[in-house]
Amino acid sequence: MKKLDEIRKNIDEIDKSMLDLLNLRVQKVKEIAEVKNLKKIPPFDPARERKIIENLVQKNKGPLKKEDIEIIMETILKVYRGMFKPLRIACFGLKGTFTHQAAVKKFGEKSEYLHCKTIDNVFQEVEKGRADYGVVPVENSTEGVVTHTLDMFVESNLKITSEILLDIHHYLLSRENSLSRVKKIYSHPQAIAQCWNWIMENLPHVKLIETGSTSSAVKRVKTERNAAAIGSLTAAGIYKIGILAEKIEDYVENITRFLVIGTSFSDKTGKDKTSILLSIKDKVGALHEILLPFKENNINLTRIESRPSKRKAWDYIFFFDFIGHKDDDIIKDALLKLEKESLFLKILGSYPIG
Repeated sequence: MKKLDEIRKNIDEIDKSMLDLLNLRVQKVKEIAEVKNLKKIPPFDPARERKIIENLVQKNKGPLKKEDIEIIMETILKVYRGMFKPLRIACFGLKGTFTHQAAVKKFGEKSEYLHCKTIDNVFQEVEKGRADYGVVPVENSTEGVVTHTLDMFVESNLKITSEILLDIHHYLLSRENSLSRVKKIYSHPQAIAQCWNWIMENLPHVKLIETGSTSSAVKRVKTERNAAAIGSLTAAGIYKIGILAEKIEDYVENITRFLVIGTSFSDKTGKDKTSILLSIKDKVGALHEILLPFKENNINLTRIESRPSKRKAWDYIFFFDFIGHKDDDIIKDALLKLEKESLFLKILGSYPIG
């Protein structure tokens, strides 16, 4: 016991030193916040935060693992970020939606959250300066792209400043105490699609009703009989509703990618992704010529999506994600070639890989 007390005393001394250093860091963060405010520099700097973490990972001699360093520093950064002037974050859906959870994962509990009814509203809040940043879903690993988010980028001048990856688990929530009493299921169409096989196997005859968000579905069934909602565990706690079935998503690996949108580009980190949209010329081989710069510059193209331009029939806009930053030499070269072969090209953002 004497040995144990001695070790614990050493730990207490280490903790006190850590506390002193954390408080010292607060003073430096405050100085940076004052300079940023004076010079009108965006408060959120994902590239700088990534570099801080990567620098510590490289210097780490163990026994802490890379993942441990990331968890510790991401938590510290979230606490400091909202200490002097809380960020205002617009996100799609009510409190407890997966978009809200993704926003909290990135910006922490100290930020202020504006819950928007539509993805359009998220863009508008940021464009009009009522929010510092917005968070919107863009694709799911099983159900694919969120088309409305892509469409918003066509007219908007907002930039993608960061991305968030969130593991998605769905729960069947209801005031009823058994599946046999459920006659209707409410949820967002993406959530219903991600649980389709489970629904067909367990509740094949229920009526499926689409809602604007998973949390709005949970809020509705809280007072409705013979109804259930597909929502998150977080929403179950917020709205104090029972759980009829856990993790009902059809695929174990169910990940949704969210985008952080703001008014400025992110700096280079060395591990970045760039998103662009472009419209190609109406000629034979146009798409082939658009893809050539990626091959010629050895650029890893991670995603390509096409969307109707809505300007004329059979006219399409293409969205590309690829590895690299817009300021990298090979990316600059590729973008110049792409611009020559396109009717128009817009860089949506270059940002740290999530």
